[in-house]
Amino acid sequence: MTLEELNKISKQVLDAAIEVHKQLGPGLLESVYEYCLCKELELRNIKYKRQVKIPVFYKNEPVGTNFIIDILVENELVLELKAVEIVLPVHNAQLLSYLRLTNKRLGILINFNVPRLVDGWKRVINGY
Repeated sequence: MTLEELNKISKQVLDAAIEVHKQLGPGLLESVYEYCLCKELELRNIKYKRQVKIPVFYKNEPVGTNFIIDILVENELVLELKAVEIVLPVHNAQLLSYLRLTNKRLGILINFNVPRLVDGWKRVINGY
């Protein structure tokens, strides 16, 4: 996927997230926003996978556990959803780790627990 296509998809996803936030507002569980965002992506014919399990390796050995990506859009864009009072640096680090482990270029951290969603998201880029 080209960078232009990836940017287009990320804009569509953010528009979908804004619609979910307009309908529900802040203060609900992350799982509710995840379900509703997936429904909104379906309505917009955007391909996604929910709760994607990725095995963790250490020095090429599986460690017997997985990390879970909230939503993977078009097999390229990693979404990490939150419903927290404050987004902490560890949340950004978590998304960056997911990007590095999956070799994906772009992720979006979306916190639905804000008055306006425009203030609740951040793009995270994997510089490889």
